Amino acid sequence: MTEEILESKTILSVVSKLSLFCALDENEFNTVSNFLKTLHITKGETLFNEGDTGEDMFVLFSGTLNAYGTQSDGTQRMLFNVAVGEFFGEMSVIAHTPRSVTITATEDSIAVKFKGNDFYRIINEYPVIGSKILRSISIVQNNWLDQSSKSVSDLVRWGETARRRAVTDEMTGLYNRRFLEDSINKRFNNQSMNLRITSLLMMDLDKIHGINDKHGTKAGDIVITAASEIIRSCLRQGDIPARLSGDEFAILLPDTDKKDAVRIAEQIRKNIEKLQIEVPESPNSAQTVMIGTRTSIGIAIAPAHARTLEELEETSDFALRKAKELGRNRVEVFSKNN
Repeated sequence: MTEEILESKTILSVVSKLSLFCALDENEFNTVSNFLKTLHITKGETLFNEGDTGEDMFVLFSGTLNAYGTQSDGTQRMLFNVAVGEFFGEMSVIAHTPRSVTITATEDSIAVKFKGNDFYRIINEYPVIGSKILRSISIVQNNWLDQSSKSVSDLVRWGETARRRAVTDEMTGLYNRRFLEDSINKRFNNQSMNLRITSLLMMDLDKIHGINDKHGTKAGDIVITAASEIIRSCLRQGDIPARLSGDEFAILLPDTDKKDAVRIAEQIRKNIEKLQIEVPESPNSAQTVMIGTRTSIGIAIAPAHARTLEELEETSDFALRKAKELGRNRVEVFSKNN
């Protein structure tokens, strides 16, 4: 790495227009240029290391520089590139803090160096120039913070979207089987909740296969989605509706006894019975017709009927099969006598 007095008129002309100095008039920049140095950095060479004392700031004139940070396991990770025209290293000079990253050249590069002592000398001797440079630094820093904030917000939104996708059914927006079973397990595994009443509704739509055969699978999906909206509208905050597969649903009702579970199940059943849904007349038809659907629901209650996830699923499913055997479009509660 070699350092030279900045005498090149070409470099001076370009540097005067960069963000750090663009607010200066010609005379002001000529004053500052007396303090600038040209730094030639060869490929693979490190300009400064993370943790070093920060005594100078820089502007990249040509080439490519990468910034690396140390991770918790001690390995280094590439964080960002320094683009031509960008200045860097200024925060260590202004805040008197160690370098936060390691800067390494990925190709032969030229940087313009502005020593910290000279920077403060300009502030003291030429306060107007100093204030303009500080303002330029402030503007760039604010823009960088805005971009960083946006990136963090995007990351948070992405993370939240990914989290929702991991626990929800894509077509209906209800929870998926994994989330339902995790929620039930938490209640059984938490000893303080061992005796708290929990109801599970197991349900499916009556004769959905007939709809698929007559009107097409698209029609079946429309019916399933419409039924999902009915389920959601009948539930309370804290209830957990899940689509298991196809037209099969399960609903976890925490702290809900038999009476309230039956009431909620009957409300779902009656509202689905009233539902009229527009679907294609046939699989390949552009014409539409209005059709209805029905649902059968089985209910099991813990700890009366079950003390494990498997038992709760088995008993509620048994009650669902009983509802179908008794003619469908009905609600049945598990009974050990059946």
